[in-house]
Amino acid sequence: MKSQANLQPQRAKPGKGWGRALLISLPMAFMTAFMFVGGIKPVEPLHLTATAIAWAFYNAIFFLMAKTGETDRYRAVLFVTIALCFILVFATGLVETRGSRVLSAADMAEGRTPFCHIVIPFVIIPAVLTRTIIFPGSMLEGFANIGTMLVIWLGGSLVMGRGWCGWACFYGGLDEGFSRLAKKRRIGRIGGHWTYLPFAVLAAMVLLSLATLAPAYCVWLCPFKTVTEAPAITSAVGWLQAGLFVALFLALVVVLPFLTKRRTQCGLFCPFGAMQSFTNKMNVFEIRIDREKCRDCGVCIEGCPTFSLNEQTVKEGRTRFTCTKCGRCVDICPQGAVRYHLKGTPVKAAAGPVRMLFLYPVFLFTAVFTGGMVAGAVWRVLRLLATGRMI
Repeated sequence: MKSQANLQPQRAKPGKGWGRALLISLPMAFMTAFMFVGGIKPVEPLHLTATAIAWAFYNAIFFLMAKTGETDRYRAVLFVTIALCFILVFATGLVETRGSRVLSAADMAEGRTPFCHIVIPFVIIPAVLTRTIIFPGSMLEGFANIGTMLVIWLGGSLVMGRGWCGWACFYGGLDEGFSRLAKKRRIGRIGGHWTYLPFAVLAAMVLLSLATLAPAYCVWLCPFKTVTEAPAITSAVGWLQAGLFVALFLALVVVLPFLTKRRTQCGLFCPFGAMQSFTNKMNVFEIRIDREKCRDCGVCIEGCPTFSLNEQTVKEGRTRFTCTKCGRCVDICPQGAVRYHLKGTPVKAAAGPVRMLFLYPVFLFTAVFTGGMVAGAVWRVLRLLATGRMI
């Protein structure tokens, strides 16, 4: 079994020449240009500059994917950037509109809580059974309202399945980033039984949310409360909640990813990710392994950041249904046996065209969904440089 430290692309990638890469990238450049400005050119100079920088960044990433034939390296840069920009925009936005990051009882009573995609599984079942929306947010008004986020989630699930967790989740770049900081793994292989924990958390939190008519995961277990919207600490219960949020963030998002070089929050705990795994069943793209080329070296198993490959699935030429389609295994396979695959087509179909067929809708969705956050973060930084204030 090869060391995690050496899991870099080990073969010549089927990249394109400069001319072909530019031709492939031009349609994406035009579509994202329209999406970034919403059909209307920004008027204010700082907004225009921030939008241009964000647009150039996204399209440079896409061009590099087309030019080099590598996916994961550049996806990771984009993914981490999205997470950092989200935190900056979200936190400063709350301070700007509320005066602080603290979520007060008045905010909840008046439905001023932005709706997070992680809460979706805890809202759907109570809504169906009790006709009650248990999340303290607005259904159709304001930033990140419930209706809009549900439509975005449905669209993203159709486009990429659980690829959402490797491309569009605005939290996922945090454990991705920490998992890439260390040069080598400090903790070895983690028992396969731990990969069932997210499904147990999902079931428990759905049942608890239904029993209490409150989004239980958000109230008690969400590690990202540490860096986004903080609850008001007015009692011993508040202190307990805050302590749990910080402990889970440090353990699952920072320490364990650093020690294991894996996305432990995503692969071993996140209930939304567990639910999203089922959407892989309806998505047309997957990762497959050409068994005639595979030499069972185990490099893909060692490199998978979300525990979605094991010896059994490799022998069967597939991934587990928890696969986030990040492309890590595709890039590091020394035999070129792992590839993006369109369901219903031969596994031996030309890998390059299928990969680009996957990248186009997935990258476009990611750009549309997250591009505004990146542009907003750039604008905040430019405003700080120009005026000395972000807010």
